[in-house]
Amino acid sequence: MSGLAEFLDGLLAAASAACRSPLAVFLQIQGCVICLTLAIGWLLASHVRYSVFRKMKRVMAGGNPFAFLYDDICDLEHSVQLKLPRVSVVMPLKGFGEHNLENWRSQITSLYGGPLEFLFIVESVDDPAYHAISLLISEFKDKIDAKIVVAGLSVTCSQKIHNQLAGVEKMHKDSKYVLFLDDDVRLHPGSIGALTAEMEKNPEIFIQTGYPLDLPSGTLGSYCIYEYHMPCSMGFATGGRTFFLWGGCMMMNADDFRNNRYGLVTGLREGGYSDDMTLAAVSGAHKRLITSPPVAVFPHPLSSDLSFSRYWNYLRKQTFVLESYISDINWLMNRALFFSHCYLSWGFVCPYLIAAVHVITAVRARYSSYPFSMPSTGLWLVACLATCTLLELLSMWNLTKVEIQLCNMLSPEGRRVSLDSYNWPLVFLAMLVDNFLYPISAVRSHFSQSINWSGIRYHLKKGKISKIERCKDPNFSDLGGKHLYPNKSSSSTKALFLSSIQRSLSPWRQRPKKSDG
Repeated sequence: MSGLAEFLDGLLAAASAACRSPLAVFLQIQGCVICLTLAIGWLLASHVRYSVFRKMKRVMAGGNPFAFLYDDICDLEHSVQLKLPRVSVVMPLKGFGEHNLENWRSQITSLYGGPLEFLFIVESVDDPAYHAISLLISEFKDKIDAKIVVAGLSVTCSQKIHNQLAGVEKMHKDSKYVLFLDDDVRLHPGSIGALTAEMEKNPEIFIQTGYPLDLPSGTLGSYCIYEYHMPCSMGFATGGRTFFLWGGCMMMNADDFRNNRYGLVTGLREGGYSDDMTLAAVSGAHKRLITSPPVAVFPHPLSSDLSFSRYWNYLRKQTFVLESYISDINWLMNRALFFSHCYLSWGFVCPYLIAAVHVITAVRARYSSYPFSMPSTGLWLVACLATCTLLELLSMWNLTKVEIQLCNMLSPEGRRVSLDSYNWPLVFLAMLVDNFLYPISAVRSHFSQSINWSGIRYHLKKGKISKIERCKDPNFSDLGGKHLYPNKSSSSTKALFLSSIQRSLSPWRQRPKKSDG
């Protein structure tokens, strides 16, 4: 045992010496810089969101209880509402999951005062989403203008893009704007009105977007997804112009699709895999404006049974997006994102590994006779890294708190979002796990050039979809933990499914109009 202990001490001493090299010191300092950069970015993002929150509070204190809809209460007058443009909301659906009913309900109960239609797009009537949304629409009957469109199976592009384009073809001829929403987006009552107001205010806007606030379910996988989205949230909290685009919420001029402006419909239909990456590339190529209003932040509850394998498949999907492109410039930008993200991810993780070696060496030196060299400089850098990490987590906590406050104010009658459920030690662990796995996922996506998402395997060739295989593999789902395919072997499946939907709806019927503060 003593020989083994001495051998292990020798390895630890060698590792400690390597961790005191100039390269290791550089990596530790770089890790501190990355942490501080994230902390500053989240601090600035929280300032933008909090400014809107304070403004809304002032307006409400000034006598406008509808500040979550309009800053000026006069905008609620009938004469003003009559002038609002028509909006078509296109929602591609697939499967039925834990939070879908609540999300869909938040979308169709919008308080937008202008003409509004909802187009729910499914690939077939066998999709469980078809039966679920049919029941929800029947509950509202003539109170909303909503219809279901069966798009059929995609052949040349992703199923989501295929559904979106099918919805565009069916939208009202007088619609001025089209709003694309994912089925996991939980809207606020005034979200559609806020997005439309910005489009009306600035005709130069090409696309308006928003971003989700992940609500982790408690699993490590859900926290990894929350951690993955948080750095991106900085780019959506600008209060205006941004270079980022999230496909879960995109408002555009309907005529851009009717006229195939800049060939965007062609780019999407002919081999398009990612709607937001394709449209962002079109926007960048033609120097068009993308904006993200500060109120466009939406609660995004994650599935309570979100397993680590499903998180991994989601990460694979996110890295696979960088393999798709529509032009040489788009390819170069994606390669730059690929290498920079991989470098920064491991550049974030490496300092913690080095710090662990320093700490273990310092502890072991007190109980071993082996002649360790005390890593004094290394321990000082460990203290710096710990301080920077604490500042980073505090900044992330602050931004999350501000976004939760804003979401609760924007949905005063909705289900309250709380910060109490967040487990911050698990957030830190998720940061290490997610950043360690990202380069592995990116490299695998690059060499495989294929991904299985929600039972469909897509193959890329020269940045475009070249082959589609429908696997119907229940092991591959999405973040909502959806039931993707019905059990066709049982004649009572549909009846059981509808009864479960009715049970899901009953809490909403019984819930009081006013929620607790």
